[in-house]
Amino acid sequence: MGRYIIRRLIQMVPVFLGVTFLIFVMVYALGDPVTALFGDRPPDPATAARLRDEFNLDEPLWKQYLLYLGDILTGDFGTAFNGQPVTDLMETAFPISFRLMLVALAFEAVIGITLGVVTGLRRGRPLDTGVLVATLVVIAIPTFVLGTTLQYVLGVELGWIEPAVSPGGNLDELLVPGLILALVSLAYVTRLTRTSVAENTRADYIRTAIAKGLPRRRTTVRHLLRNSLIPVVTYLGADIGNLMAGAIVTERIFNIQGVGYQLYQGILRQNSPTVVGFVTVLVLIFLLANLLVDLLYAVLDPRIRYA
Repeated sequence: MGRYIIRRLIQMVPVFLGVTFLIFVMVYALGDPVTALFGDRPPDPATAARLRDEFNLDEPLWKQYLLYLGDILTGDFGTAFNGQPVTDLMETAFPISFRLMLVALAFEAVIGITLGVVTGLRRGRPLDTGVLVATLVVIAIPTFVLGTTLQYVLGVELGWIEPAVSPGGNLDELLVPGLILALVSLAYVTRLTRTSVAENTRADYIRTAIAKGLPRRRTTVRHLLRNSLIPVVTYLGADIGNLMAGAIVTERIFNIQGVGYQLYQGILRQNSPTVVGFVTVLVLIFLLANLLVDLLYAVLDPRIRYA
């Protein structure tokens, strides 16, 4: 297992370099960040030259990228065009988005897997049909429609929640935004779990376990569920990065100042250091989440071993 982890970490290096280089090129090569900073007004030549020198924009693109990598190794993700270090923005944004991701992931795992197992064991029955229809409705309705509707009903009409989340992003305030963020993925987890459970119930090892007289609950939990969760764990692992980076709409609706909010502001103001810095960290989160998923395979299925 240790050799496998080391090999996977080494394999992450070229992936990380390739992805971050593409991001760097797309952000810095397509347009002039300094010119975009001044908007419609032409920048003062002296000020523009000073900014290009400060942010290494007067260097060739490959050299800019190498300088950026060197700064990352020291923990420096650059400085935003307003003079604020990008790491300061990360210190406030990532904890909020991480809590929001945990809430959404909990909704997906608990509700999605539970509904998937129940409907998979009762395939073709009215409950199964009702859950399938409900998941289709959730998938079909855009997130901003669900978010604004629930925000208006629960926050404005009923007064059960605050319409906007406080800057600190307390955990209790993130329950409704986390549910909104998780709804579409929850629907996919439900359908994926249902399909996997329904297929495995007809497998020979399940029939053998039942024929030997094992209790139904033990057969379901220890044999059926563990094998059925392998594709679900794959989806949830990949969804960790999506929940961290794809919460722009949800964070805008509930005024959550997390990663999605900072990325939106960075793109809107064409603040290149902010966008590149945040996306670089998200790439690392994606890579580590995929490694964690691979290690969980061996926990769920004893037949899987890594050399």
